[in-house]
Amino acid sequence: MNNKAVILGCNYYIGLSTIRCLGKHGIHTVAVDYSNDAYGAKSKYTSEKLIAPHYRENTKSFIQLLIDYAMKESAPPVLIPCHDSYVEVIDEYLDELKKYYLIPQTEMGLYTKMMNKEVLHKLAEANGVRVPETVRVTDADYLQKVEQIIHYPCIVKPTDSPTFVAKFRRKLFKVHNEQELFEAVHKATEAGLEVIVQRIIPGFDDHMYTFDAYLNQNAKVTHWLTCQKFRQYPINFGASVYTGQKFVPELYSIGAAFLEKMGWKGFAEIEFKKDAETGQFYLIEINVRITNLNSLLEKVGINFPYITYLELTGQSIGTHAITHDTNRVFWYGFEDMLAIRDYIKTKQLTVSQVLSSLLKPKAYAIWDWKDPKPAFSFMKMIIGKLAGNN
Repeated sequence: MNNKAVILGCNYYIGLSTIRCLGKHGIHTVAVDYSNDAYGAKSKYTSEKLIAPHYRENTKSFIQLLIDYAMKESAPPVLIPCHDSYVEVIDEYLDELKKYYLIPQTEMGLYTKMMNKEVLHKLAEANGVRVPETVRVTDADYLQKVEQIIHYPCIVKPTDSPTFVAKFRRKLFKVHNEQELFEAVHKATEAGLEVIVQRIIPGFDDHMYTFDAYLNQNAKVTHWLTCQKFRQYPINFGASVYTGQKFVPELYSIGAAFLEKMGWKGFAEIEFKKDAETGQFYLIEINVRITNLNSLLEKVGINFPYITYLELTGQSIGTHAITHDTNRVFWYGFEDMLAIRDYIKTKQLTVSQVLSSLLKPKAYAIWDWKDPKPAFSFMKMIIGKLAGNN
């Protein structure tokens, strides 16, 4: 095939895993990033590197660079974003970019709707999918509603997660009383960010699950599997650092029906939390781009970037689901060590529990014996940061 794969965002292991998933099949990969030091682009599977203007600081120039690049190609490239911020930009310019690139989604604005926590929860409720009880801070009596409906502790969550994370370096605020709630809302308001208040679903971090799926251009699920988180960082409300594939058929029943009703096309990952008291699953959020777990998903048998490429270039993709437990886990060792420290410090895990968990076969976030250069580049970056902090 003459179609190249253009991967947006290669300064993180999600972009790296996407490059590997495609490069292993001989696909010409183009690593796009605003940084020349992106360790994902150091992979031996990177065919070409493209330094782009910053997607937010100079959005129009970034889009123009993508268009100029594609116009020179003999066949339209497949465009794969590996960060929420790139997804937002693609959604904003979707109609224009689709003239030059192959992109799974065809409805402009749908990416943004599903990424917006408040809009997503309204869509979920309207389609019979459980979501945590939510209070909007725009309500005049929101403090009273939190006291009566949600109770403390609770979480203050952004509607626009990428912007919130960029500002505060965390996914949300956990608050324990009215004063902390007021302060958290004030911080977000000062930053010009909208937030909502939600009930914390009871259960340790291993009550977090994912439903990972690919939907074809007819918005039907063709490939899927489910996973269970074991540890995340920051602990309790962070990203996966130690997560295993786990067959949970109920998540297919909930997740596939919802995504198909939304007319979704391409890859999506729904995060659920299982209520420790009732056993019911609650939708927490949806990741609409390739996720942290990509190396695990490929190892256990579903290569989502490659499936995306095949369908968009007119090739057959068939159907497949992982309906047994493989016992394999995704491991981001660097942040997992930080998470383990905090779990033990807060007495949520013991040393023996951690050590026994580490015996599982792994899909590494960064390390690959056959492609070691990105890991060395990552280590150099971390050492440099640590040295700079001293």
